[in-house]
Amino acid sequence: MQKETTHSWYTSWFDTPFYHILYKDRDHNEAQAFMQRLTDFLKLQSGDTILDLACGKGRHAISLNEMGFNVTGVDLSESSIEYASQFETQTLHFEVHDMCVPYPKQFDAVFNLFTSFGYFENDEDNLRTLKAIKSELKPSGHGVIDFMNVDFVVAQLVPTETKTVEGIKFEIRRELKNGYIYKTICFEHEETSYRFIERVKLLRLTDFKHFLAEANLDLKHCFGSYDLEDFDPKNSERLILIFT
Repeated sequence: MQKETTHSWYTSWFDTPFYHILYKDRDHNEAQAFMQRLTDFLKLQSGDTILDLACGKGRHAISLNEMGFNVTGVDLSESSIEYASQFETQTLHFEVHDMCVPYPKQFDAVFNLFTSFGYFENDEDNLRTLKAIKSELKPSGHGVIDFMNVDFVVAQLVPTETKTVEGIKFEIRRELKNGYIYKTICFEHEETSYRFIERVKLLRLTDFKHFLAEANLDLKHCFGSYDLEDFDPKNSERLILIFT
C-alpha cells in the first residue's frame, strides 16, 4: 500500500507522528538560548504576552513560559496542539488556529519561528498572515519572523539524503522549482509506503520588505543568526525580521 500527500502538505504532514520523528533531533538548547536573546533584545518583561504562531508541539512556547511570559501557542495541526496541551499552565495556553486569520487578542509580541512561513500556494495568503499579525500586536508590540536565508540554503542545498530515525529510513530529495524549495520525503512503516512533499517559497529580504509594506508594518531590525548577528545575504544561515 502507498500513501501520498501533495495538496496543502502542511495540513497532513505536520499532523503525522512521522514529521516529529524525522525532526526529533532539533537543538532545544539552541532554541531556548535564542528565545532568551530575542526577549532580552525586545526588552520584554515578565508577565508580558506572546503569541507563538505555528507553534508545533510547543517547544518555543514552553521555553518562553518558563522564562516568565504569558504565552499562547497556536497551530493548524490538531495532533501537535493535543500534545502541547499537556504542558498548559495558567499562563500557557494552546489552541488550534489558522495563522492567516487574526487571533482575537492582542499581544506584546508575536513570534513566527523556525521557517513557519511561505507555505502557501498564493502570495495573498502570506500577506494575509502579516496583516493578521499586525492586528494581533498591541500598539507597542513587536512581530518576529524567523525564516531561512534563501541564498545561503540554495548554495548549500543537498540534493539527496538518507536518515534513519527510530528504525525508519527516510529518503529525502530536495530541488528548486517554480520559486519554491521542494523536499520529497519517502519511507516505509509497517508495510505501508509513504511519500510527503514539503514546499517553502523562496522568499528573500526584498520580498519580505514588500509584504511588510503592503501590510503597513515597519521593519526595524534584520538579523542573520540565532546569536542575533547582523544579516549577511551570502553567509547568514537565518533571516530574522523584527517589525512593528
